[in-house]
Amino acid sequence: MPQKIKVAILTNQTGAHVGAYLNALRDTEACKAVVLADPDGRWVDSARKVLGAKLTAVHRDAKKMLAQEKPTMAMVTMEARIAPSVIDLALEAGCHVFAEKPACLRAEDLAPLAQKADSKHLHLMLALANRLNPELVAARKLIAEGAIGKIYGLEMHLVADQTRLTNKSYQAQWYTPKKRAGGGHLVWLGIHWLDLAQFVTGSEITEVAGFIANVGGQPIDIEDSATATLRFNNGVLGTMTSGYYLKRGYHSHIKIWGSEGWLHLEQMLDQPLHWVSHKGDQAGKLQEWKGNRQPRGYTPFVRACVEACANDTDPPIDNADSLRAVKVVYSIYEAATTGRVVRIPE
Repeated sequence: MPQKIKVAILTNQTGAHVGAYLNALRDTEACKAVVLADPDGRWVDSARKVLGAKLTAVHRDAKKMLAQEKPTMAMVTMEARIAPSVIDLALEAGCHVFAEKPACLRAEDLAPLAQKADSKHLHLMLALANRLNPELVAARKLIAEGAIGKIYGLEMHLVADQTRLTNKSYQAQWYTPKKRAGGGHLVWLGIHWLDLAQFVTGSEITEVAGFIANVGGQPIDIEDSATATLRFNNGVLGTMTSGYYLKRGYHSHIKIWGSEGWLHLEQMLDQPLHWVSHKGDQAGKLQEWKGNRQPRGYTPFVRACVEACANDTDPPIDNADSLRAVKVVYSIYEAATTGRVVRIPE
């Protein structure tokens, strides 16, 4: 019989995507109760409005709340500078942890937490929610089944609006000082696509080279533009462009070439997945995925994480993949700073 658990949200006034997490927990049957630790009180009214009776306790102090409420899982969402210490509190309390990315200013700050989670047989799950979007799952299955053969190469980009960086209130938030955020577009948005490149192909990025810049010239000390060259453990080479380039909205794509065809993902489109395979009865023909694009985003991802913690099953992202995503991003920053090719640390 499926189990139900108590979930804690550990946040403050710097919490990101808290509203999405509240909605997801409300709609997740495996979550029987939610407790909130919010020293600033920023999210209390929203939590009460969204969760109703499912919100069973509100605390100011995270450590006291963990000791008193004993949740099974803790969701940590706050600026990268202080997230590691709060993740550590939750792990010490015996909680599985769901952490908003990037969750650290350096990969070296997250590595011992992943090791601690491993030693305690706990999950440390980074909020890389695109993994469960239906077209991504379909693309991963096509590649695993050999539809496009041996993977030869990959290119991808994810670009968002430059306009947000011109907003004075945005410039004043924790996303823009490097000492609080760890970086700019690459660590906040590009990390999703770097993770997907590995998830969809079933391989790992092992070496990177890159450049970062502030091409828009806004008064911030993070990059609004990044480009990287990637080497995977199966010998595949790839490229990534990550930046705030648009007037509004987002644009993205992932294209993967193989010995028997190619596959193209554009998640912002109504028909997000196309491919050509030179195998089977549709050989050489352009094929279009016609599945349902819903559910997608945080709700199914949070639900899957809660269910994994409740039933002691595999989560949608494990400790190693969470850590690797962060290692890849910060290795690209190192490569851009030093001008060297950087090997992803083990």
